[in-house]
Amino acid sequence: MSVAAPAATGHYGRRPRRAPLALGLCAALVVLAFLASLAIGPVTIAPGRILDIIGAALRGERATGAALREAVIVLDVRLPRTLLGLLVGGGIALAGAVTQGIFRNPLADPGLVGISNGAALAAAVWIVAGSHLAFYVPPALMDVGLPVMAFCGALIATVALYAISTHEGRTSVVTMLFAGIAIAALAAAGTGLTVFVASDQQLRDFTFWSFGSLGGATWQKVAAALPFMVLLGLICTRLARALDALALGEAEAFHVGIDVQRAKWLAILGIAAGAGASVAVAGVIGFVGLVVPHLIRLMIGPGHRLLLPCAALLGGALLLGADVVARTIVSPAELPLGVVTAGFGAPFFLWLLLRRRAALMG
Repeated sequence: MSVAAPAATGHYGRRPRRAPLALGLCAALVVLAFLASLAIGPVTIAPGRILDIIGAALRGERATGAALREAVIVLDVRLPRTLLGLLVGGGIALAGAVTQGIFRNPLADPGLVGISNGAALAAAVWIVAGSHLAFYVPPALMDVGLPVMAFCGALIATVALYAISTHEGRTSVVTMLFAGIAIAALAAAGTGLTVFVASDQQLRDFTFWSFGSLGGATWQKVAAALPFMVLLGLICTRLARALDALALGEAEAFHVGIDVQRAKWLAILGIAAGAGASVAVAGVIGFVGLVVPHLIRLMIGPGHRLLLPCAALLGGALLLGADVVARTIVSPAELPLGVVTAGFGAPFFLWLLLRRRAALMG
C-alpha cells in the first residue's frame, strides 16, 4: 500500500502565504506582457483598440477601411507571434523546472546541458533532408515533421545525458555538466556538417536556429507547437508530487509510494517535448529554463505543485518581454532573441555558480 508523501515542512513550506500572491502576480505579468507584445512595434496600437479588434474577430466581424490595417497587424502578425512566445517561454521554463527536479540540481537547464542542441541538430537535419522529401511527403506532414524531429533529437539527448550522469540512482553535477558540454559539442559538430552541405537558403534558415527568434511566427507554427506543449503540461500535472519526493532521494521517494522509474521517463518525455518544440518553432533560446524556476523558488520555495504553473506563466511573460526588447531596442532592425535572454541569463548563472561554489568544489 502506498504511503502518502510527507507533509511540506521547513524549506518546502516556509512561504505558504506567498503562493497565491505569486500565482496572481505571474498571471498579471502574462496579461501585461500579452498586451505589450500586441501594442508595441513600428505601429503602436492602444490596448483598448487591440481588445476591440480581437473581440470583433471572435464575433466574425470583418474590418474595413482604416481599421483593416490595424486588424491585419494585430491578427496576422502580432497575435501569432505573441501566442507562440507564450507557448515557447512557458515550455522552456517548464522543461527547465522538470530538468532541475529530475536531476536534483539547480544548475540543470535544457539549453546548458545539450538538450536544446540535440533538438537543433535534428531540426537542422530535417531542414536539409526535408527539401528532398517534399516531392514524396504531403505538405501537412512536412509541417509536422520539423517539431517531431526536434522532439526526437531532444529525447535522445536527454536520455543520453541521464544515462551518463546517473549511477546507482545518484546524479553527479560535475558529470552532468561535462556530459552536457560533450553532447552540445557533438550536436554542434553535426549541425556544422549539415551546414556544410546546405544550400544558400538553408544557410539563412540555420541563422534562425543559432540565435533564436519569434520573427517567423505563423499560425501554422503555433498549431505545430501546441500539441507538444499540451503534452508537457499534462505530464507536469502528474509529476509535481514525484519531483518533491525525488528531492529527498530516489530511495526515499520509493518508500513514500513513488514509481521512480515511471516518474523519470515521464520527466524525460516532458523535457523532450518542451525543449524540442521550442527549438523547432523559435530556435535555441538559452537561460529561460534556468532563470525562471529559480525566481519562482525565491518567491514561494521549491514545492513543485505551485512552482510548475508559476514557472509556465512567468516563462511566457519573460520571453514576451524579451521579445519586445529584441524588436524595439534597435528598431527598425531586430536583435536575436537569444542575445537578449543571454544578456540577463548569463549573469544570473554566474551568480548561481558563485553561490554554489563551495558545494561544487566539495
